[in-house]
Amino acid sequence: MPYPDRRAALKSILASTAAVGAAGALSAMMPAGEIEPLPLALKGNINHSVCRWCYQDLSLEQLCVAAKSIGIKGIDLVGPADWPTLKKHGLDSPMCNGAEINLTDGFNDTRFHATLQKNYAAMIPKVAAAGYQNLICFSGSRRGMDDATGWANCVKGLTPLLALAKKHNVVLVMELLNSKIDHKDYHCDRTAWGVALAKKLGSEHFKLLFDIYHMQIDEGDVIRTLTDNHAYIGHYHTAGVPGRHEIDDSQELNYPAIMRAIKATGYKGYVAQEFIPKQPDKIASLRKAVQLCDV
Repeated sequence: MPYPDRRAALKSILASTAAVGAAGALSAMMPAGEIEPLPLALKGNINHSVCRWCYQDLSLEQLCVAAKSIGIKGIDLVGPADWPTLKKHGLDSPMCNGAEINLTDGFNDTRFHATLQKNYAAMIPKVAAAGYQNLICFSGSRRGMDDATGWANCVKGLTPLLALAKKHNVVLVMELLNSKIDHKDYHCDRTAWGVALAKKLGSEHFKLLFDIYHMQIDEGDVIRTLTDNHAYIGHYHTAGVPGRHEIDDSQELNYPAIMRAIKATGYKGYVAQEFIPKQPDKIASLRKAVQLCDV
């Protein structure tokens, strides 16, 4: 279970929403044996994805059907066991997972290198064989560690894997997470820290996952930051601030402007919705978010 704290948070959130109603509506939308609905007509400038963990009340099959109906091309944060379901529905896996230990025990601590290197060495060829490219990784918690030691340890742990990643044309993507609210003590909590690590590694097979929600909390100045550092960014996640809910005008970020800035950098990868729907109709919220980001 790669996202224990995120999923724990879901329990109380889902209990207070009409999860059953959303799932029932989705089932009614797609009776057995019928052809999946045609997707919305989108502009094609942004490749849209959605994170699996935000819709635990839906089966993966249901989420795939909903995603296709919206025009979403991929589902983030699923591992090998779920790839056949994505392929069945013609969906990509833009950000694979399953090699990490958790969010706190990462590459910045040499105690975890043996396990991580074993896990990633096994997963990298699987990602490539499935036709995918991005595999998520994490810095881990500081535990009193200074930045220089964290960088040195990450370089030591990641360098052998990057040679294997290059061989298989896979990219290891380290997620930027906020350490103020959601992931206390996480080390890679600033874009500058992640970019410095990327420069030390000097490989096109290491990139950053720029989580817009997390970076708004810890540093702000989102558009300038992603514009200045886009060469080191391999993926994006969204969510509303504060609260990690819908990305509409109930929160502080201007997502259409952010998407236009991402487009202006020439980015050709995916933007994945990672907000936890607060509204009863979760799929309607997801549809609205995709349309909002379709610049």
